[in-house]
Amino acid sequence: MNLADALTPLRDRRFAWYYAGRVISVTGSMMVPVALAFAVLDIDDSPSALGMVLAAQSVPLVVFLLVGGVVADRFSRSLVMQLSHLLSALTQGAVAALVITGTAELWMVIVLEVLNGTVLAFTFPAMNGVVPQVVPRTHLQQANALLSFSRAGLAIIGPTVAALLVVSVGPGWALAIDSLTWLVAAGCMAKVAIPSRTRDADAAPPSMIRELREGWGAFTEHTWLWLIVLAFGLGNAIHAGAWYTLGPALAKDTIGEAGWGLVLSAEAAGILLTTVLMLRVRLRYPLRTGMLGVCCFAAPCLMLGLNPQVWPLVLMAFVAGAGMEIFGIGWNTAMHENIDEKVLSRVSSYDALGSFVAIPVGQLTFGPLAAAFGTRDVLVVAGVLYAAIALATLLSRSVRRLERADHATEPEVVPAAG
Repeated sequence: MNLADALTPLRDRRFAWYYAGRVISVTGSMMVPVALAFAVLDIDDSPSALGMVLAAQSVPLVVFLLVGGVVADRFSRSLVMQLSHLLSALTQGAVAALVITGTAELWMVIVLEVLNGTVLAFTFPAMNGVVPQVVPRTHLQQANALLSFSRAGLAIIGPTVAALLVVSVGPGWALAIDSLTWLVAAGCMAKVAIPSRTRDADAAPPSMIRELREGWGAFTEHTWLWLIVLAFGLGNAIHAGAWYTLGPALAKDTIGEAGWGLVLSAEAAGILLTTVLMLRVRLRYPLRTGMLGVCCFAAPCLMLGLNPQVWPLVLMAFVAGAGMEIFGIGWNTAMHENIDEKVLSRVSSYDALGSFVAIPVGQLTFGPLAAAFGTRDVLVVAGVLYAAIALATLLSRSVRRLERADHATEPEVVPAAG
């Protein structure tokens, strides 16, 4: 596959605007994990406090995901994205203002992150459902790779820049940049011309319960789908609790804020290199290869627990990022190829619900676990469990044998005018 073929999805202006909006919003969002973590630790220097703030966002995200999926499948996904982007700008801007002015208290940040998580519950299903509407199925892997490429490229510098801002002018300014990018991205999403849903005149009135049942039926129809979602429900609890909750707290006392920023940037560099590869290499078995790649995360988790040093962690994080990205592209492509576009947002919401539901558990429990058993011991056990869960999915034939769909005869999407 040459470069021209890899860039084919950008020929449709709707995808081009969508892509621009994603790039802009991700520019700020990649600073948030570092900026928010150290902003909270400045208010209350404990992993448990950070876990509460992270859970404040993830709990409403989980609670409202199914509603967000129904809304995205029922109305124009472009409109849903515009409104959710504007609200994200507002909530993150409020957190930034409180942190910059030095008036932030833990409960204030928690309340604002609850609102932010609620908004994200509508953002995620809408954004995931747009791609198949503006990209032909024959180019879905390229489209997903392009999105990952931009995200990874920005993630390389985002954590490091955020860390530099934290140690120089404070974490609030990185959060302010995130707020601004959500605002600009909302304007880009206004250019993504996705029409509202039309229904037959004889069709029954819209019913959220019925639409949720339709989405659930489509979700449970595929064994590979619900099995991997179940595995990631467990794995994401470990990832959120071990890496994003215990990680910054341990890093602050060992490799420092700047060192932690380098580790996160290395993870993004691994993602970036892999997306370049995935623009050219076709995954025949996307889930089999992806789940083997997921196992790579165990390495930096173990290293962080056994011997936290900057450069070994940088290397391990790079490998983990590469493995995670192979799964990410394979998973999105499998979803886009095998799930009907009409129910894709609802299926994506069930996917996200199952994958995210245990994240607050990890965020809230790993702090107390570290206090009881020791941070490093907990990290080592977490790394072993994570690898075991990922490998267990490969016992299923439906995961091992799912192949890329052959859509060679499908007509191309005609680029939109304007």
